[in-house]
Amino acid sequence: METVIIVLAILAGIIGIAGSILPGLPGTPVSWVGLLLLYIWGPEEMTMKTLIVWGIVVVVVSVIDYIVPMYFTKLTGGSKYAERGAMVGLIAGIILTPVGMILGSFLGAFLFELYYARKGSSQALKAAIGSFLGFITGTGLKTIASLMIMWKIIVFAF
Repeated sequence: METVIIVLAILAGIIGIAGSILPGLPGTPVSWVGLLLLYIWGPEEMTMKTLIVWGIVVVVVSVIDYIVPMYFTKLTGGSKYAERGAMVGLIAGIILTPVGMILGSFLGAFLFELYYARKGSSQALKAAIGSFLGFITGTGLKTIASLMIMWKIIVFAF
């Protein structure tokens, strides 16, 4: 039973890391579930404090991931169209992961801002850069948090 729990926790950590990068998968929450499994059934003693602290980190990173792209887009003068375009481009770019996701996010924000918001190319470019920086920042934070949780999973599993 212990081996099954360790394998499930490690799988949750791996899926969490992938989900931090790929849209549609809840990255950091899935990683935290791996910690939860080890807390309940794991071989190593983990404190409730550790579980709660990492749970708070997951909530904070998840909230920041929603706020940062909007903030950067608005900071550079972009509209909601740039945000939506970045998401559409990101999803379309999954086919050519990871370069396609990054380029898709950037091009989606640029084209949506240009076409739907009817802004000039220089303003659309600024919005696309802001949207791109927000996406990279949010993705980076989620990935770092998931990698740190994975490290904790490995420490507590073995």
